[in-house]
Amino acid sequence: MKTCLPAFLTLLLFACSDQKVHQATGGVGSSIHHYGRTLFDADSNLVLIGSASYAEFTFTGDSCTLFLKNIAPAGDYNYLAIELENRYTGRLKVDGDTPKPYLITAPATPAGPAHLLRVFKATEAHNGQVAITGITGQGIKSVPHPARKKIEFIGNSITCGMGNDTSGGPCGAGKWYDQHNAYWAYGPRVARMVNADFMLSSVSGIGIYRNWNSDGPVMPQVYESAYLEVDSAQRWDFGRYTPDIVSICLGTNDFSDGDGTTKRLPFDSAAFISKYIDFVDIVYRHYPSARIVLLSSPMLSGSKADLLFACLEQVKAGSGQRNPGKPAITLFRFKPMIPRGCDYHPDMHDHEILADELVPFFKGLLEGQNP
Repeated sequence: MKTCLPAFLTLLLFACSDQKVHQATGGVGSSIHHYGRTLFDADSNLVLIGSASYAEFTFTGDSCTLFLKNIAPAGDYNYLAIELENRYTGRLKVDGDTPKPYLITAPATPAGPAHLLRVFKATEAHNGQVAITGITGQGIKSVPHPARKKIEFIGNSITCGMGNDTSGGPCGAGKWYDQHNAYWAYGPRVARMVNADFMLSSVSGIGIYRNWNSDGPVMPQVYESAYLEVDSAQRWDFGRYTPDIVSICLGTNDFSDGDGTTKRLPFDSAAFISKYIDFVDIVYRHYPSARIVLLSSPMLSGSKADLLFACLEQVKAGSGQRNPGKPAITLFRFKPMIPRGCDYHPDMHDHEILADELVPFFKGLLEGQNP
């Protein structure tokens, strides 16, 4: 896939008085469709929470304006990935705790006057949120959404797309999430290639029984939170999205050697397997008919990769015994890879390779071909 910015598509941030900003706010309500981990706040603003959560709508004319507010600690910010006419056009930095206008311009299209716009959260849930507080433009309409198969991708920084996009600066420059781009992570790529809907439930550094350099909170503790946070009172409404396939890619951080400072015990395979089976129970409780796929890690190699896959085999066996009658759990092992992104993460090209590996496998599952 090409990721370059077409010359005729531009994203412009322009200055505007507070009065104009306020005139364009008031929430978007149900005027546009939204997908992934999203919520509406008390003012009917659409809040993008999870990685690659997104909104889509059409507009006419040569432009529309999004009014966006960053919801994050002071000094932090988020990124959005913009797709216009089904073509990626780049990332947009969203900062400041008051709504700002962002102008989206589009050329005339031979297919007709309406332009299809999708706005994806490129950063992850723990980077804060982006609120769409208003939209101005001509002919803004929601997009009829066809019935499609659904996939949920649960995972860590790999699933988030951490460190995969250096278009805005090299690795190590800026904040740790400046190279995030969930749009180009393997999950959304797979979904686009198999024509399926998707949702990402992913957190960088997280594991099944321990994290990259801490004992928690781990994925089983945060998964049911709308914000993927252990102390969040807002629970996720699992009735909003019922996936046909739940893909889980966890284990990299459980196997991590840590940061070299925090005390780190040797990997405990028994604890990992037990907690993983418990987590599969949580997934089954919300999605009793889903096909669950356990992925290996493209960031592990050698004996660690072998041990992870052996543990996943035990998780499959143990969960099958505990959940008779449920669809069979399926395992997938990535081919060996030397990641070329930041901090030994896959870059955009690596994610494309991962997606290409997964697509035939997921197509088979969606078509009922794989046992």
